[in-house]
Amino acid sequence: MMKYALFPGCVLEGAAKEAYMATKKVAVALGIELVEIPNWTCCGASHAQGVDELALIAINARNMAIAEGMGLPIMTVCNTCTLELRQAKAKLDSDKNLKAKVNEILAKSGYEYKGTSEITHLLWVLASNPNVFEGKITKPLKGVKVAGYYGCHLLRPPKVMNYEDGKNPESLEKIISILGATPVEFDFKLKCCGFHAFFTAERDVMTVTGEAVDSAAKAGADMMVTPCPLCQMQLDMYQPEGRAAVKSKVEIPVLHLPQLIGLAMGMSKEDMGINRHISAVEKIK
Repeated sequence: MMKYALFPGCVLEGAAKEAYMATKKVAVALGIELVEIPNWTCCGASHAQGVDELALIAINARNMAIAEGMGLPIMTVCNTCTLELRQAKAKLDSDKNLKAKVNEILAKSGYEYKGTSEITHLLWVLASNPNVFEGKITKPLKGVKVAGYYGCHLLRPPKVMNYEDGKNPESLEKIISILGATPVEFDFKLKCCGFHAFFTAERDVMTVTGEAVDSAAKAGADMMVTPCPLCQMQLDMYQPEGRAAVKSKVEIPVLHLPQLIGLAMGMSKEDMGINRHISAVEKIK
């Protein structure tokens, strides 16, 4: 059995609780053991570095140090959390002075960052271990066309994220196919959803949101799926505003990756928390 220290991040603890619920249920069904990192703290969500970069690195070093004490690699279900943790690790592992400075901070609370725990994402774990699906797909999604939306944080910067080719990723399409669905190529699958710019450039963000959904629908997709809860919230919650911004009549469901997996494993929409979503929930059978 694969075993990971789960870093849920604050979004799964709050606004996207359905993603947390779906992740836990799917992991159990696939034989993946997840042990939540005790007393974890927010990764900084790509904004804290603008205030205090050292503090940002230190809080992520603390999260990693706890996982190191558990003797486990870290798995996240959020693109942004993965990015923040991996960026902090890359900086700490390449700069002895920075590592010493951060460990001096951590020592005050009894922690030490050593760099022994790797950081991965649910999508990467599943794409690297397709055998976990064997005999588990009881309700294959035959005839369903799914647009896989990567977003930007799971692919860039390539030197830090480096799981696959950032310009031509295939992991999402691989999982979609395993689930029995048909992956759909569309122009916006690698572009930013706009989530982190919402409060500073709302009009532009609504346009980006609308274009992403419209692009997937015009490519023939019945639904979208994303490995990032932030992207899912942006494309689902703000789909009506995005539709208005680009003058589109498109409305399609946007699922978290574990939700799509759960459906293919025979779990219900209620089991996966899909009833918490906003856009086109009724189109999911």
